[in-house]
Amino acid sequence: METFTFLFTDIEGSTVLLRRLRESLYAQVLADYRSLIRSGLTAHGGREVDTQGDGLFAVFPSPSACLAGAIDMQEALETHAWPGGEHVRVRMGIHTGEASQTATGLIGLDVHRAARVAAVGYGGQVLLSEAAATLVRDWIPPEAALKDLGVHRLKDLGRPEHIFQLQAAGLQAEFPPLRSLGNPALPNNLPAQLSTFIGRARERSEVRAHLGAEQSERDYARGTALGSDGIADVALRKDPQYSASVRHEAG
Repeated sequence: METFTFLFTDIEGSTVLLRRLRESLYAQVLADYRSLIRSGLTAHGGREVDTQGDGLFAVFPSPSACLAGAIDMQEALETHAWPGGEHVRVRMGIHTGEASQTATGLIGLDVHRAARVAAVGYGGQVLLSEAAATLVRDWIPPEAALKDLGVHRLKDLGRPEHIFQLQAAGLQAEFPPLRSLGNPALPNNLPAQLSTFIGRARERSEVRAHLGAEQSERDYARGTALGSDGIADVALRKDPQYSASVRHEAG
């Protein structure tokens, strides 16, 4: 086992970009992107490990070198004149951990953690794991800083990860909430309500009776969405006439 600082990068919205540009122009975008990333690797002692599609995996000898490389890469990507007048955005994830060098490449759970850190970000964003942030904190350039984004659950990883965002001159500072598992700030996947119970007094009364009029307002507000009873309860709780009647009955 050896210790590395891992860097994962990929183009945000690459499939949409391919559809818009078609194969010839997208091939040039991909070539330019790889060239800019590789220049950053060379300048800061990084080593390319693998490239698949628009994703690139590299390692650095230290987290400070990786951080400096990521800043230079993002600045180069931001100012580059892209084919077709496009604005190509690249997300990056940095993590420091252990991996084994095998015939098929670097293997280890920390490699997967680094990839998952990158995956929850957005184009133009550089994310660091807690391990990488801790090691680099005293070596951050004067014009840069780390923004605490909190603890997040990552796909297929049992232990949550404390994630930080690199902030530096020339880099975008504000992004939507990270796309981590169970993030309450993200929209849920429940279907939009297609109809209401307004004007259907008889149906409301029947369903309320079925659910049990003796339930408290807290029980109604808590509710469940399991089975037909739960579905009806969810719909009723979204109906303003029903909510008013519950408050009246509750005193």
